[in-house]
Amino acid sequence: MTDTAAEAEDAPEGRAAATGAAPGNPAPVTATGAPVIRTRGLTKRYRGGQLAVDGLDLTVPAGSVFGFLGPNGSGKTTTIRMLMGLIDPTSGTAEVLGRPMPEAARTVLPEVGALIEGPALYGFLNGRDNLLRYDRADPTADPRTRRARVDEALTRVGLAAASGKKAKAYSLGMKQRLGLAAALLRPRRLLVLDEPTNGLDPQGMREIRLLVRELAAEGTTVFLSSHLLDEIEQVCTHAAVMARGRLIVQGPVADLAASARGRLAVTTPDPGAAARILKEHGLTGLSTDGDRLTADAPPAAVDLADLNAALVGGGVRVRFFGVERGSLEDAFVALTGEGFDVAG
Repeated sequence: MTDTAAEAEDAPEGRAAATGAAPGNPAPVTATGAPVIRTRGLTKRYRGGQLAVDGLDLTVPAGSVFGFLGPNGSGKTTTIRMLMGLIDPTSGTAEVLGRPMPEAARTVLPEVGALIEGPALYGFLNGRDNLLRYDRADPTADPRTRRARVDEALTRVGLAAASGKKAKAYSLGMKQRLGLAAALLRPRRLLVLDEPTNGLDPQGMREIRLLVRELAAEGTTVFLSSHLLDEIEQVCTHAAVMARGRLIVQGPVADLAASARGRLAVTTPDPGAAARILKEHGLTGLSTDGDRLTADAPPAAVDLADLNAALVGGGVRVRFFGVERGSLEDAFVALTGEGFDVAG
């Protein structure tokens, strides 16, 4: 594959992707103790008055795996596009790696790997040649190590065996893997991933989760947008929740999950009788699913042993009784007042 042949073809398929390449001859970004991402009052209003992001104050600690959560239309992707300099904010400020964006894009982007809204690929090229072309477009990349770095990136995302296959024949999950490989062609201080497990099977999702952990252990800060709350809870150290363009909460994932009230769970072949007795004792939020009954966790003043005794005394055959800890999903629903939809 030659550059001339590639340039004669149409633009790559896909919506938007940033892979760390930037025009010009950027100066190196100096390491600081500041957060890797920080926004203050970041706002984006589109024509017609649509307010997509409203006064966002976001802080992403260095070295974290940061989950960015929100229901459909919450402003997550718009925020990411502003952080990467793809669109300008209406007002407010954004700093990435301690430098203002989009003004410092030429300095910052070579230190950032990103996969945004799906990978942009040349369908007529195979996987390896797509990565070679991405690397040639990066003025800071060393051509002497290009092929070795491409092979390493393909292996890391599990595409080494399919690297000779044309990208247009790739499945959605394979395209996601190739886009992630493009973001990993060089060591990055920051990796920004928008729905990286989109289209992947459960095994592929586990592999990406493991890769994210490896990258974090190597010192890369990972900013991860996802609609899969379970994935965020398993892999992320910190998270932020967006709703209707505004930041609802941010902080360590363990703290966010712990802030959610747990649920009292009872497994019994007598769910109707159990629900009646719990309701008589003032419990709310009762829900049944077969032989499993759940309710809002009782106040601290209520003795769980007394509740259990009341159930048994009422003839309920109790197979399981206990309070389950709150999850990130519980916290999300409590904070936003809505279920979790696909990413927006």
